[in-house]
Amino acid sequence: MISGYVKNGYAEEAIELFRLMKSKNTRPDSITVTSSIAACAQIGSLELARWMDEYISMSEFRNDVIVNTSLIDTYAKCGSVDMARFVFDRIPDKDVVVWSAMMVGYGLHGQGRESIILFHAMRQAGVSPNDVTFVGLLTACKNSGLVEEGWDLFHRMRDYGIEPRHQHYACVVDLLGRAGHLDRAYNFVMNMPIEPGVSVWGALLSACKIHRHVTLGEYAAERLFLLDPYNTGHYVQLSNLYASSRLWDCVAKVRVLMREKGLTKHLGYSVIEINGKLQAFQAGDKTHPRSKEIFEEVEDLERRLKEAGFVPIQNLSCMI
Repeated sequence: MISGYVKNGYAEEAIELFRLMKSKNTRPDSITVTSSIAACAQIGSLELARWMDEYISMSEFRNDVIVNTSLIDTYAKCGSVDMARFVFDRIPDKDVVVWSAMMVGYGLHGQGRESIILFHAMRQAGVSPNDVTFVGLLTACKNSGLVEEGWDLFHRMRDYGIEPRHQHYACVVDLLGRAGHLDRAYNFVMNMPIEPGVSVWGALLSACKIHRHVTLGEYAAERLFLLDPYNTGHYVQLSNLYASSRLWDCVAKVRVLMREKGLTKHLGYSVIEINGKLQAFQAGDKTHPRSKEIFEEVEDLERRLKEAGFVPIQNLSCMI
């Protein structure tokens, strides 16, 4: 039941069920614990992650590699790469999954150098990388702007008998595109030995939005619309590209196209943890009981920013 909740996005219900299970003195197994840790990652609560860590340290699972690997992943996703590294360091016998989880964690936080250092340490320890290892490495490189390092690592994959998958190709496109090497990214896509998928074209479109390359962005969007015609995110990305280039007629056309397909953009929201409870906010949301105080604080921050010489940038994702 806990696993089912987690797989369907009901993380809070999964945690409550785990608490109930403990209160009934029913002993969980490693799968139950791992699922509950994953629920903490979905919620993004560092406090819950620490609570699970404390429970694990006093249980029979304190040396369980699978449980601790899940905890590394959760700490990283909850914002504490230092706690993730603490768990990593206390695992005596690290397999490739443990090493890869820590590299992915560094990647999430843009700590590319640390991820590469860890990769070399893994090789010195006699552990061979797998395809997930390189996903972590490439993610770390693209989030850190380490273009040539990422490029070199990608081309070393086959040295370890690993055939690149779509996820690896998408990481390289993102790596090149974020750094502004759009022509290089496009040539890379066109020379792929496998047919580019949604993740690859999506990475290229995202890069075009960052660097306002309308022509190439339109081409990437066309490919995405053919492969995944009902994904709202692709249309929003294209609209944002047009908006960043002040092509308002094109923005309107995308809006019409979405309406014709029956697509709507779901409002994004931010989450913050206060006293162990998660508070969610949407743009312009006034339903929170302390919304008046919140808006007053936001206005005060905006005033102080303007006084300091900062000019607010319009959120283009709100154009649709």
